[in-house]
Amino acid sequence: MSKSPSSRRCSVVTVAPCRPWVYALRLPHDPRAAHVARVTVRAVLRSHGREEVLDAVELLVSELVTNAYLHTEGPASLRLTGLADGRLRVGVWDSDPRIPAPFGDPPGERPVSSVPGDAEHGRGLLLVREYASAWGGWPLGDGLLGRGNGKLLWFEVGAHGPRRG
Repeated sequence: MSKSPSSRRCSVVTVAPCRPWVYALRLPHDPRAAHVARVTVRAVLRSHGREEVLDAVELLVSELVTNAYLHTEGPASLRLTGLADGRLRVGVWDSDPRIPAPFGDPPGERPVSSVPGDAEHGRGLLLVREYASAWGGWPLGDGLLGRGNGKLLWFEVGAHGPRRG
């Protein structure tokens, strides 16, 4: 007996989604933006059955959105993309065009560095190295009147697990 096209639909909770999905959130320059981003990440990932990456994604999103608030004076944007192969790609845009390490380092040249235990800054981006399987960043060019359009920092988690080493 052959299955009809309607019986080949995807189940509600899957390891790898049947088709990509995207959620985008615009965040104001507000100290509560990281909290709003975390709540959004929790809701989206739970609704897509992606609890296995929830803690890591929530932590990394919180770090990137907090950095956008601390180092810029404008809004930020968060984009979550579930890819068909089980990966989750997360992007955070802000108005500062500078790409911080480790996002600006070429993949083969990403040094492992440590942050002193008493340092007040610098630990967050090192977490990306620990929990993301891939990451990068792009400056977004020149805007009107020679002003930059900021940058996009992104990371991926999922199908291949955390990248070590």
